[in-house]
Amino acid sequence: MTKHEITRADIMPMEAYATVRRERRRAITELKKNRRMAVGPDATFYFECYDTMWHQVHEMLHIERGGEAQIPDELLAYNPLIPKGDEVVATLMFEIDDPVRRAQVLDRLGGVEETVTLNFEGEAVAGVAEEDVDRTTADGKASAVQFIHFPFTAAQIAIFRSPGTRVMVAITHPGYDHQAGMAEEVRQALAEDFD
Repeated sequence: MTKHEITRADIMPMEAYATVRRERRRAITELKKNRRMAVGPDATFYFECYDTMWHQVHEMLHIERGGEAQIPDELLAYNPLIPKGDEVVATLMFEIDDPVRRAQVLDRLGGVEETVTLNFEGEAVAGVAEEDVDRTTADGKASAVQFIHFPFTAAQIAIFRSPGTRVMVAITHPGYDHQAGMAEEVRQALAEDFD
């Protein structure tokens, strides 16, 4: 069964993590290959799971070296991004290297997190923004990083899990109107996130 939460018991001692870090990073890079997709020229969806978040928590602990006191904050930050069995969860990143162009694009993307859907077989699963913090400023500027949940019904899960189901990921914001087909390997990986 898929795990939905990282607990204190799941955290390795940092000395032990340091000895397996290179191997873990290689494994997570391989895992992520089938959990990401581009939509349009600037947006990339990174679909999260227990393993990606476990890795992220350990990387933060390893890099920041905050010790035992840091652990509760990392669990609080990353546990909400682990799918809970009836959803998929994505980190949506607008990856624009040029800082001037990035600012111009983000300035007109306020509310973009409310315009994302997964579409398949006549179904549309609307994205729901993570509620930890508002990622659109009062003046309408969007954050380059958005965290989005896609809650499914049981019937939608059954359809999504069917081999060969064609899934489109769409962003329908007036400032960024793009869609892309999800590769079958990505759909298969995400189908494992459901209970």
